[in-house]
Amino acid sequence: MSQANGGTSKKCILAVDDTAMVLTRISDILNNDYEVITVNSGVRALKYLKQEKPDLILLDIQMPQMNGIETLQVIRAMKDRADIPVIMLTGVEDKNFVLESAKLGICDYILKPFYSGALLERIQRVLEQGK
Repeated sequence: MSQANGGTSKKCILAVDDTAMVLTRISDILNNDYEVITVNSGVRALKYLKQEKPDLILLDIQMPQMNGIETLQVIRAMKDRADIPVIMLTGVEDKNFVLESAKLGICDYILKPFYSGALLERIQRVLEQGK
């Protein structure tokens, strides 16, 4: 398989959402430009992060067991993972959630349902800031 981007490897994005349809949509939008890893829970995201370090995390706020805020708190406490840029995904415009996640150093948040162009644009902007 030849790489269109001059042989450099694609940036890796970890998408965390408990809704399969949302993960499929994220993959469909991002697959051309990024390597996309999808997991359906905060617990699985943390398991993945013990092994790998993605360039960016898309993290749903409202998930069962462990919500996005709790997951992010653990990520921020992880050695060598605390600096990964995070964009929160939320279906609710809940100011408290946004404030909580802002305290934990998120780069941005996107309301669901999101437009593919807006998602790509925000990811690109966050990744460019991190250079």
